[in-house]
Amino acid sequence: MTRRRPADPAEIALARADGGAPSEALPPGAGEGTAEEAEEAVLLELEPADETLPGEESLATGRAAIIRAVKHAPNGPGVYRMIAADGTVLYVGKAKSIKKRVLSYTRPVGHTNRIARMIAGTAQMEFVSTRTEPEALLLEANLIKQLKPRFNVLLRDDKSFPYILITADHVSPQIAKHRGARNRPGDYYGPFASVWAVDRTINALERAFLLRSCSDSYYENRTRPCLLFQIKRCAGPCTGEVSHQDYAELVREARAFLSGRSRAIKEELAKEMEQAAEELEFERAARLRDRLAALSAVQGSQGINPRGVEEADVFACHQQGGATCVEVFFFRTGQNWGNRAYYPRADRSLTEAEVLGAFLAQFYEDKPCPRLLLLSHKVEEQELLAEALSEKAGYRVEIAVPQRGEKRDLVDHALQNAREALARTLAESATQAKLLEGVAATFGLKAPPQRIEVYDNSHIMGTNAVGGMIVAGPEGFRKSQYRKFNIKSADLVPGDDFGMMREVLTRRFARLLKEAPREAVAVTEAGPPSPQLSPASERRVPGGTGGDAEDCTAPIEGPAGTEAPPEPSLALGGGIGIDDLSATPPAEPELEDEPDAIPDATGASPWPDLVLIDGGLGQLNAARKVLEELGITDVPLVGIAKGLDREAGREQFFLPGRTPFRMEPRDPVLYYIQRLRDEAHRFAIGSHRARRKKDITEAGLQAIPGVGPTRKRALLRHFGTLKAIERASLADLEQVAGINAGTAKAVYDYFHERPSS
Repeated sequence: MTRRRPADPAEIALARADGGAPSEALPPGAGEGTAEEAEEAVLLELEPADETLPGEESLATGRAAIIRAVKHAPNGPGVYRMIAADGTVLYVGKAKSIKKRVLSYTRPVGHTNRIARMIAGTAQMEFVSTRTEPEALLLEANLIKQLKPRFNVLLRDDKSFPYILITADHVSPQIAKHRGARNRPGDYYGPFASVWAVDRTINALERAFLLRSCSDSYYENRTRPCLLFQIKRCAGPCTGEVSHQDYAELVREARAFLSGRSRAIKEELAKEMEQAAEELEFERAARLRDRLAALSAVQGSQGINPRGVEEADVFACHQQGGATCVEVFFFRTGQNWGNRAYYPRADRSLTEAEVLGAFLAQFYEDKPCPRLLLLSHKVEEQELLAEALSEKAGYRVEIAVPQRGEKRDLVDHALQNAREALARTLAESATQAKLLEGVAATFGLKAPPQRIEVYDNSHIMGTNAVGGMIVAGPEGFRKSQYRKFNIKSADLVPGDDFGMMREVLTRRFARLLKEAPREAVAVTEAGPPSPQLSPASERRVPGGTGGDAEDCTAPIEGPAGTEAPPEPSLALGGGIGIDDLSATPPAEPELEDEPDAIPDATGASPWPDLVLIDGGLGQLNAARKVLEELGITDVPLVGIAKGLDREAGREQFFLPGRTPFRMEPRDPVLYYIQRLRDEAHRFAIGSHRARRKKDITEAGLQAIPGVGPTRKRALLRHFGTLKAIERASLADLEQVAGINAGTAKAVYDYFHERPSS
């Protein structure tokens, strides 16, 4: 019989970073075992109440797999992974002694519901040794963010933060916003909470310090000052309007301001302004006055600017209605650089301190940490976390929970924002749930859809064709799930919208069948799928594209002998309007074409409960044929055709086995469907434009009929960049030397012709 030693407080604190509950919540007798065993008990708090315990046979199988793995487990600190038979990582944990922690899972009885299911699902384990506990903490955070195990607390919707960059690889440094790896030489200032905050600050800094924001290629091709010089937002170093020495002084002042010496810079400018006024140089004094006003605008628009806190991140955690919000404020150089709200996935029973502790380790896994962290709640692993962050950053990081003074005021302000943000989110979630209930009633679904996929195509006369898929659910748009499909079929006729839709859906659902096969389950109340439409029902108006109501007016035939149901009418109470819909998340990531998998941090099924097709009967038939060929019969399909004259509110809906119908013009569900359709339209067109721009960049402007090397050079010499050419009006293009009216119109039409979608 194995003897148990008393729990070590340090190890209990270490277990808290895994998302555990405090020792008071442990079952009787849990405190008499090891800290590893204590962690097992507290994981019960993450267990959903509606899940059942595994059977004895599966539990024994999991224990046997763990017993085999424990023979190779190291004795020192590190990280372990519990892996299911299909390769899915169930849980990532850390321990002071991996072997002791894993041994605690081999007990035949006494496991909590959650731990029992975790053990039953385990087919193998993997171990990674580290030198110290702080290293184990950082590695665990890295693996949790990468693998998204279902039994860990997860930080969701974490995007990289934007920074301001003042370059150092050019004689006239550029000021620009930057996101991603810091490969370019220069000084980086941030992080800022949003791109909007960066753009606003850069605009003000341009007026204050007159730094150029143009690219190097644009700079090198200028022969006269640009518009920014004319409106006093650039000093004009490209054409010698300011000497390199004077421009370097402007750059020095900007760097000093962003480094926190804003008061000194303002005093210098005020002194220069007074001196210019005394010397009767009133125009120069006016320019200095405007620069001072711009600096004041930068500081005034940032709200709270603490005097005693130069560099810190402030975290405030609030819980309500079973949800958790963590509000983060960023203070750098004594200035408030914005805030952002996070909603980590955590069990309802976890306290605010426990969620905050698990959140912090993951938050700084891929971003620099300031020297001071101010928290609203004291976390159990606070000392260990500070040690780990200090080791990673290379300098001492302090974590504090202020009780009074200016620092406490900052925490209280963040906590107030967390309460308000969570209240808004809960209100939006309630509205979203009601809208999804309306969608289910309108389209005959048995339950509100948890995953809606919307498809659309975009191209110009068949060139650079792209298919787009967006995803929405109870929490709103899931932008990390968006996917684009570069149309690859060589045998497609240019402009064949139906063929493009067939390719997109074939690639999407064939991959889904391979990666996540499932039993066919009927999810609609309309009965089994109706047979494939007859050719007579696919007749289209000549010249149509199949995307609008006027292109496909024939009714959809249902099963023989059945009568099409009447047009539905849905009236939702509560006064829901278009402004009540869930807000779109910020800053969608760059997406690769058709990735190998579509991860979902919520653990939800990747199969859609409803598929919306932007198009009429023809597009719907193309989608139905694809799914039938793949043997998929339980995914509801709906086609959305625009009304006559593309009038919003007159959309016509096509469902298999039902007569096409329209919804009431002011129906909240109609507004919701319109928003989904418009988001798919926006995403498809944006993907198409990005691909078209890339092709132009690679092939050159010679891809435009009538533009050869000589005219290409003339255009670039005149406008500087491809983006400027794309934005140019027809009259501006005709002013370029060597470009006649016909060529100018060809260039303008190439960039401004509306993509088909």
